[in-house]
Formats: sequence, C-alpha cells, structure tokens
Amino acid sequence: MEENAAMLNELCQRAAKRHITLYSRFLNLAQQREGEIAARRAGAEYCLYGGAQDCERRMLAVSGEDVPDESLFPIACLLAAPRSARFAAPIAHRDVLGALMGLGIERELIGDIVLREAGAYIFCVERMADFICQSLVQIGRTDVRCERAEPPQGALRETREVRLQVSSPRLDAIAAHLFHLSRGDAQQLFRQGRVMVDDAPCERPDYQLRDGRVWPGTVSGCRRPKQEGQGRCAHCAV
Repeated sequence: MEENAAMLNELCQRAAKRHITLYSRFLNLAQQREGEIAARRAGAEYCLYGGAQDCERRMLAVSGEDVPDESLFPIACLLAAPRSARFAAPIAHRDVLGALMGLGIERELIGDIVLREAGAYIFCVERMADFICQSLVQIGRTDVRCERAEPPQGALRETREVRLQVSSPRLDAIAAHLFHLSRGDAQQLFRQGRVMVDDAPCERPDYQLRDGRVWPGTVSGCRRPKQEGQGRCAHCAV
C-alpha cells in the first residue's frame, strides 16, 4: 500500500515527539510534497533522497533532531546485468519493473530503475537487496545476474528543452501538443496527478503560462492515459 497523507503525518509526528529518525518507503513526486508539508507541520527536520542526487522516486527521512544524513538512508543500488551479452534481448524499464513485481515485491520498495549499457540499475530498500540479488534471475527473455553496485555515473535521466507554438497558454493545451494527445486525454493526466510544475502536482488544466516564460515541468509516468478495462499501457515508464 502506498504511503498516503495520513501515514506520512503519523510518521512525522512520531519522529518529532520521540526525537528519532524515521524513514518512509519510496515516494512519488506528489507524495514527496505531502511528506514535506507533514514534516513542516510537525516541526521536524527532514530530507528526501533516492540513492543518487537526481532520483525521481525518493524516501522521506524525518527527524526530531538534526537534518538526516543521506548516507544513512536504507537504500541499496543493484545492477542486473545479462549473463551473456551475446544472447541478451533489449531490456525496457517495464520489463525490469514487471520482473520485480513478479517476485511479489511492492512498488513502494523500489525506487528508480535506470537503464545503462551495463544493465539495469535498481534502487531498492536495503532489506530487500539480498532477496532481489538471489531471486532476480530473468528479465523478459534475458537471463541476468544481479548484485550490489555503485550508482551509475552521470545524470540518471535525459532532459531536453522543447519550444512549441500553441494556440493557448493553458497547460493542458501545451501537454496535449507536446505528447500528441487529445485535450481530454491531457486533462486526465492532471486528474491522475501526473503533471508536475516546480516539482509539485498541478491539478489545474487551465493553468496558464505567461508569454516568454519557461514551463519547468514534467509529466511523470504514463504519457498516454490507460482506457477503462485495459491493462498496463505500453508507454508507461514508471
């Protein structure tokens, strides 16, 4: 079960009252904002970290005393690499996540999954690391070996600047144009909390940008909303 606002409030209140440091599971961007609000409300010190500096999925550490140290977060980095590069099939993000879910691991125990030439880097809670190393032997059709590793070097994800000409400064119109969606599908992304502006969920499809301003936003997860009755979208990356 994902961390919700009530659970995060309870976590922060407990840490503040007992003067101890407590950690959440991995949180998505919307949950991270809820955690920050809960920590400030409780008067506690807090820190968000996902195993590397630019991770998207991060844990919340909250303390009744000093700001938590990133080095103390119970996060492990694993590398799942093909046993034979010669016979390895291409591995996608959804293949790795599907293999982990197939082991019965909850999504909240897994942080970012980063694909590199060497294989798939997996950030997970420390207590699951040994189990994953022992149990993750295949991703898709590729046999893999999983072991602890240092986080990958460089930026974890690629970013790019896009310049658009749109008929309206409304954010739903911009999202629809950018991701080739209908206006209705773009508005569904807002309802699902997948559109972020300044790392905070934007729930207003009519949010307007001023002329010449940059939208420092992202659309996380599935770019194309799932239709009712369908399974996992092939475009879903989170």
